[in-house]
Amino acid sequence: MSEKLRTSKVFYSGFLLVLLAALLYLFKDYLMTMSIGILLAISTLSIQKFSLKISKNSQILATIITMIILFAIFCLPFFYLIFSLIKYISNLDINTINETINQIKNYNIIILDKFGFLEPKIVDFLANLDLEGVAKKSIEYLSLTLNNGVNFIVDMGFIMIFIFFTHYYGAYLSSYVASVAPIATKEIKEIFSEVANTMSVVFYSTIANMLLQGVLFALIASFYGYDGVLFGVLFAFASLIPFVGGALVFVPLCIYEFGVSGLANALIIAIYTIVVISILADNFIKPLIIKFISFRLIGDKANINELLIFFAMMAGLSSFGFWGIILGPAILTLFIASFGVYLKR
Repeated sequence: MSEKLRTSKVFYSGFLLVLLAALLYLFKDYLMTMSIGILLAISTLSIQKFSLKISKNSQILATIITMIILFAIFCLPFFYLIFSLIKYISNLDINTINETINQIKNYNIIILDKFGFLEPKIVDFLANLDLEGVAKKSIEYLSLTLNNGVNFIVDMGFIMIFIFFTHYYGAYLSSYVASVAPIATKEIKEIFSEVANTMSVVFYSTIANMLLQGVLFALIASFYGYDGVLFGVLFAFASLIPFVGGALVFVPLCIYEFGVSGLANALIIAIYTIVVISILADNFIKPLIIKFISFRLIGDKANINELLIFFAMMAGLSSFGFWGIILGPAILTLFIASFGVYLKR
């Protein structure tokens, strides 16, 4: 290679890197939504294939059908939740809250004799508990959640747009990436297949886990006379929030039930939620759901253990927040698949 050609190659390589950095800076506010949109499109390839089958291979019609299905899965429950909470807050009676607070403070604690030494401590704790401040903070957090919900709707709008175009131009995009990537087409297909399989497992297992936890909490809420659908949807979405999760729903409900009906009902709701949902469903049944869906979708072709997927989802939630449930497994799968191709080389 001549000196001039080598210099030209170095110049264009540096020039392209500068342009790439400028491009990333230009779209920095949309990189997350673009990434999530593309990953969700990859996750829902099976829905797109189903849509292509019923639309007789019409790409535009299949993509529209896919978007309708995804809108029903993602957006309709969220819109229902937002509008129901707004309606509930607008009808909230501050006098009812004050009465509940006073009932909690003046609650007559009855404890067995051998635990009698705890009674004055509990009474003193309830008397000094700033429930007015707790209620005020709860309403502030609820308002903040609704404001964040508006931002979430905007983000979901952009994500749905990216999902649409990824599905619609999927064949063109995959062939273009294969033509410009500096690795063999076979290796690209291998990496893409691994990522697509894992992301499908993550997508469907997340939906199944949300549905399971929502239904379980809806049962206990309905049993005590509350709106089971509202609390079920609320708990399902809250289960995706790192660390606190469903506590944002069942703790306020327990406090309210304590003030209205007494300690027994509040304890039953708390114990049921912690044991049945938080421990059994979230920590034991969830990996089984991932394993079942992985076997149904991928069969014996899966190269990533379901426990790795589970921990990647947990790590993603703690590192990236809500969308980490998608990004965590994607990063892990991309690394493992790419490392596998490197070893074969």
